[in-house]
Amino acid sequence: MEVALDVVLVAAGALLIVVTLTSVIRTTILPRGVSSPIARDVLFALRVLFRLRIGRSPTFERRDRVMAMFGPVYLLSLLLTWLLLLLFAYTAIYYGLGVHPLRSAFELSGSAIFTLGTASTAKFGPNIVTYSEAGLGLLLLTLLITYLPTIYTAFSRREVAVTQLEVRAGTPPSAVALLIRYHRIEKLEQLDELWQQWEAWFADIEETHISFPALAFFRSPDPEHSWVTAAGAILDAASLWVSTIEHPNDPDAQLFIRSGYVALNRIGAFFRVGYVSDPAPDDPITISRAEYDDACRSLAEAGLPLRDDLDATWQSFSGWRVNYDTVLLNLARLTEAPIAPWTSDRSPVSEQLTWRLRSLAPGSRFVERPRGPWFARWRSRGRAGKATLPPPGEPPPASDS
Repeated sequence: MEVALDVVLVAAGALLIVVTLTSVIRTTILPRGVSSPIARDVLFALRVLFRLRIGRSPTFERRDRVMAMFGPVYLLSLLLTWLLLLLFAYTAIYYGLGVHPLRSAFELSGSAIFTLGTASTAKFGPNIVTYSEAGLGLLLLTLLITYLPTIYTAFSRREVAVTQLEVRAGTPPSAVALLIRYHRIEKLEQLDELWQQWEAWFADIEETHISFPALAFFRSPDPEHSWVTAAGAILDAASLWVSTIEHPNDPDAQLFIRSGYVALNRIGAFFRVGYVSDPAPDDPITISRAEYDDACRSLAEAGLPLRDDLDATWQSFSGWRVNYDTVLLNLARLTEAPIAPWTSDRSPVSEQLTWRLRSLAPGSRFVERPRGPWFARWRSRGRAGKATLPPPGEPPPASDS
């Protein structure tokens, strides 16, 4: 009986080591978006703790101050989780190899993984195993040391573009402000260069934010900046440009929009947030017709030439926006992005089937709006398999359109 128990403990410890190393490899080495259950569970647990820390009705300043620590704490918590799993796994192995009592096995494991040398055993088998544990402990620390420069290099590339967008789209970033500014400085013909630059930016964040998931939660140095709101503003600007403003056909803008929503959908799929995988052009979006008309009015007053049929342009704009509408708002929710128009100013749907619009004033409360009759159709499509809906409690926001 004791022999069988020892075999089970050694096997269980070895299995736990394999699971932990698999998580380490997937998270820090493998250059593709392969989800790790351990990393995902740590992320979920931390989000719960940080939400409790933020409180139920926080001001923007409090949210940003608390969430600024989320990315670094997540990395350290992940390293601590891996070390603890290896510690317990080797404790089980040592006990199964005859290091008794359990306290002695635990002390030997802790001494080996942290390379302290404070505990030893006269048994040959456990001594050999301590070498592998010490090597894995050093490997984890080495990987984290090499992991951080890679993350911060990608973070720097991302934030350069986000900061540059402030010059073009203001703070918070606005698609309408970007188009008006380019018109005023007579640079509309150079928008194709902007689309190409941001197409490369979306390709970069897709690769980096899936290969290094912690990067998505590293907040911008400026509290009012966010990679999610920047993505929403530039995509909305391109959608308005393609659908509403009179100009020759611009394939660069159309390819850019596609690159943007493909990247956001893949990031959303990795983090398991809600997104619509194959929306119909006439599916509802979270921007109302009144908001769109206000944007058109601002563009016209600034002197931009609009297409004649605003009903047709609204349908065209909706057809572009619907491709990234849901995933954009859910990523904004996931990362606790600062308030920005048409992106993070819409809250997820409540269980009472209402959506809430956030004021741009920091610290403001939510205003609840009743849902339109289209919601049943949208939800039924999701149940039929057409839409990939978010988990209960975090669906995307919407307004009547």
